[in-house]
Amino acid sequence: MSHSPCSSCTNLRCAATLLAASLTLSLAGTLSGCSRASATALPDPQVVATARQQIELIPPPAKSRYMAVHSLNGWENPYLTVQANMATLHITLADANPSQIGVGGMLRPVSARRQDVTVRLSDLPAALNAIPENSWPYGRVVAVEEAHGTPKSDEPSVRRNIENTVKTLNDLGVVVYDWTEGTPR
Repeated sequence: MSHSPCSSCTNLRCAATLLAASLTLSLAGTLSGCSRASATALPDPQVVATARQQIELIPPPAKSRYMAVHSLNGWENPYLTVQANMATLHITLADANPSQIGVGGMLRPVSARRQDVTVRLSDLPAALNAIPENSWPYGRVVAVEEAHGTPKSDEPSVRRNIENTVKTLNDLGVVVYDWTEGTPR
C-alpha cells in the first residue's frame, strides 16, 4: 500500500515483485532469531497505530460481496491460516489485464497470482501493510481459519494465536471473517 501503481507498475510481474520486496524488507530484520515464544507475541502498539493509518486507505468491507463467497478457493481478499507458532498469509494479486477474455483460464490462472507468506503475529501489521490496495476487492476484511490437521497438543496454542490474530486485526480496523464459523467478528 505504500506504493501507488504507476503506468510502469500495472503488470502482474511488477506487482508480485513489489509485494515480495515489501514483505522481505519489512520482515527481514524481525524474522532472524525466530523462536516459538516470540511467534505468538502481539505486535508493538506503535507499529499497529502506524499500520492502521495506511490500512484505513482501503475502503470499508462490502458485506454483500464477501458473505456470498462459500469457498476459500473463491476468496479474493487476503486470508490467514493460523497455526500454533505462525500464520500463513494468503494473498491474491489483482489481475493486471482488464480484459474479460480468458479470465481464470489456462493463460491467466488465478493460482499464478496467489502468494503465500509465513508470518509471525508480531509482523502481521507490516505484512498486511505491504499488500497492494487492489488485492482487497471486498474492502478491509480478512478471512481467518485454523490450520487443518492440528495436533491435539497444539490446539490450545492455535486457539490463543487465533484470539491474538483477531485482536490485532481488530486493532488495525480490519473486519475478521471467521471462516470456520462463517461469521464476521
